Amino acid sequence: MTGSVAARIATGLAARKQVPLAAHAELPEGTGRPDPVEVLAGQDATRLPELVPIRYGRMLASPFAFFRGAAAVMAGDLAATPSSGLTCQLSGDAHVSNFGVFASPERRLVFDLNDFDETLPGPWEWDVKRLAASIAVAGRENGLGRKARAAAVRAATGRYRSAMNRFAGQGDLQVWYAQAGADEVEAMLKARADKTKQRRFARQQAKARTRDSLQAYRKLTSVVDGCRRITADPPLLVPVGHLVPDADREDLEFMVQDLLAGYATTLPADRRHLMNGFRFVDMARKVVGVGSVGTRCWIVLLYGRDENDPLLLQVKEAPRSVLADHLPGVLRPNHRSEGERVVTGQRLMQATGDIFLGWETAEGIDGLTRDFHVRQLRDWKGSAAVESMDAAGLRLYGTLCGWTLARAHARTGDRVAMAAYLDDGKVFDAALTEFAESYADRNEQDYRLVARAARAGRIEVRSGL
Repeated sequence: MTGSVAARIATGLAARKQVPLAAHAELPEGTGRPDPVEVLAGQDATRLPELVPIRYGRMLASPFAFFRGAAAVMAGDLAATPSSGLTCQLSGDAHVSNFGVFASPERRLVFDLNDFDETLPGPWEWDVKRLAASIAVAGRENGLGRKARAAAVRAATGRYRSAMNRFAGQGDLQVWYAQAGADEVEAMLKARADKTKQRRFARQQAKARTRDSLQAYRKLTSVVDGCRRITADPPLLVPVGHLVPDADREDLEFMVQDLLAGYATTLPADRRHLMNGFRFVDMARKVVGVGSVGTRCWIVLLYGRDENDPLLLQVKEAPRSVLADHLPGVLRPNHRSEGERVVTGQRLMQATGDIFLGWETAEGIDGLTRDFHVRQLRDWKGSAAVESMDAAGLRLYGTLCGWTLARAHARTGDRVAMAAYLDDGKVFDAALTEFAESYADRNEQDYRLVARAARAGRIEVRSGL
């Protein structure tokens, strides 16, 4: 960031004078806002038609599931809320289930944001408000009362605020190297003398460490005619051989090899060398997530030394960010592709990342060209069961997410100005608590509207998948 520390503090104070902290409690009236059914249907146009009903089925499982899939709906609502004018790189979808653990290149278990499909530079408040609202929505799902939900939201936003103040006093390198490893999380649990949560976290760590390419390989493949292939589990997992005639298999393999070769060029030289040692074996279309269902997502099986040295990559379509229509052009970087946008945002915001993270633009089996981002399918990846947390667990988890989000924002925004804007008081925490409850109300209303549209036959729903 340019300018003296004093000038940056002045920028934050001036922003607070223009947009007081209490203003962030506001959620503009829903009058005249787009119909959420139409917003979601607008995304369906570029998705695989046969998978779209699964998306609605997953979203209508609960109000929290709906919230997870309705990032496009909330993006429009956030654009109407007050903004300080201070920006940073946004996740774009910073709800509590988009945080989790995974392996660093040094084989250390770390906690961080793990979804960047919607990433773009924008107002930092948008990420914090989505996080706060997700806590309120999850708390309702868990049967927590209003006071318990408010305590969890205040814990998350207060931790975001205090962390940003601390990062504001640190040097650029110190902020860049900051990360939340499993050791730090364990220390936090010990400090709270919570033996039950310590044991639960230890079990989660152990489980996460088993979730690697070898585990996925054993679970997702089987021997067919003497060859190891990805096992069909339609419609959630469909080998590419089931999607195209046998006669096209050779052409398809050439296409995949070209895609992988192009993707490899987006990796650093050392990782490109590693990637070039693997050869293509099989490929399948996979249904992932909630809001992403219907976009094209592939898993690719490769072998290194032999079949006991597998690598499974996830090649996921990167559509335009849901934030793009709500941000001025000056904030939208001129990336060569949406895949590059996702990877660039992830590299900026994560403290450490997947060694195989890259992107490619490629022609699909339908002959159309699309953007993709690529990472390992599993590499010690794990996430918390937010929907089953008690009040203390949700509050503790919220503080961890709040710190993590602040660290990601501090890497890419003017942390000094942001800390000066936030102040060291609790006005912002109270404002976000009010906003979160108001948005949880709106989310339930939208959920009921979409459920009503399903009953009326406006949208097709396929549940239980």
